Amino acid sequence: MKKILFVLIVLFGFYQFQDGILDTVVNQGPTSGSSTLSAQEQALQKTLRLIQQGGPFPYDRDGITFQNRERLLPNKPMGYYREYTVDTPGLSHRGPRRVVTGGHPPEVYYYTEDHYKSFVRIDGR
Repeated sequence: MKKILFVLIVLFGFYQFQDGILDTVVNQGPTSGSSTLSAQEQALQKTLRLIQQGGPFPYDRDGITFQNRERLLPNKPMGYYREYTVDTPGLSHRGPRRVVTGGHPPEVYYYTEDHYKSFVRIDGR
């Protein structure tokens, strides 16, 4: 149930991000009647911004080819997918959360919070 709620929150956040609302809340802080973003949502938004900007990325492995060994994403030629770290609050290492993009420039975005055991397609714009 917690995973479903988190996914719904993330998807809602991307909907708002697309309209520029989420960026305003993060950059200007909460306003009356608005809720603050969780640290996880902020980390995901930060990663998506870095992907759109082309970096610089905080981890050497950000931007490497994701090989889709798990075969959970659609079958595409090698090099189509790239992976990027989404920081996990409280951890001192990369943790399990990633954004995987497809295409160059990215045309599809996936999010995993369990190190490639499952994916959710997200709107990364």
